[in-house]
Amino acid sequence: YTFGEIAAANSLSDVYAMGGKPLTVLNIVGFPAKLDIDILTRILEGGAFKVREAGAVMIGGHTIKDEEIKYGLSVSGIIETEKLVTASSARPGDVLVLTKRIGTGVISTALKRGKASKEAILAINESMRALNRRASELMMKTEVDACTDVTGFGLMGHALVMAEQSNVGLNISSGKVPFFEWAPGYAGKGFVPGGTRANFDFVTPKVDFDSSISETEKILLCDAQTSGGLLVAVDETKADFFLKALQSVPETAVSVIIGEVVSQHPGSISVAS
Repeated sequence: YTFGEIAAANSLSDVYAMGGKPLTVLNIVGFPAKLDIDILTRILEGGAFKVREAGAVMIGGHTIKDEEIKYGLSVSGIIETEKLVTASSARPGDVLVLTKRIGTGVISTALKRGKASKEAILAINESMRALNRRASELMMKTEVDACTDVTGFGLMGHALVMAEQSNVGLNISSGKVPFFEWAPGYAGKGFVPGGTRANFDFVTPKVDFDSSISETEKILLCDAQTSGGLLVAVDETKADFFLKALQSVPETAVSVIIGEVVSQHPGSISVAS
């Protein structure tokens, strides 16, 4: 059930990142014939719950036999064209707001190896199953400049896309990024997913890490996320209103300013402690 919730929240996130409203959803399923069909039923129930929470309608789907379980959603949404939010319109003078903690990839890897604590598992499940709906609604009310969700490419990967597409530089403070408290320890023990290492290799040529940033911090900043939060570029004059609004909502209460948009070093990121 939780797997279905997380997969649905992850799929819905792209629409929320652009300020849109999800309307219709199709289930996409791969399922091994050897497994109990009740498992699939619970996965679909979890997904359907999140779809209803999003105010969208499940209109069908497609299922195939597969060697392993796969589940996701094809989501269609709507937004007024002139209000569309993309990653390509960040402006110098904006600040960067992150709405969820980082570290789900590392903790999930520790879980797969039987090393994650119950507290860590519960914490990432709560975060991953939370929709980005309220964050999206609040950013539209604030009229922010740019946004991307933070998922498989990690914080650095998605931030780099924003920097490149907006032709701006980003300055990010690692010390302000909200990590799950267990993540540094698990990363230090080598519980690092392949996607996270690939992210690090990809962004390294365009990310200037200060010498004070540890190898563990670098890994976490590149950690591949599932159903992560939103990274929002908002004018500094609106930041206080936006942040207070986010922090008043349970699912975005950890929201913080982690950096700024600058005209220097366009298309790249500078990371300090």
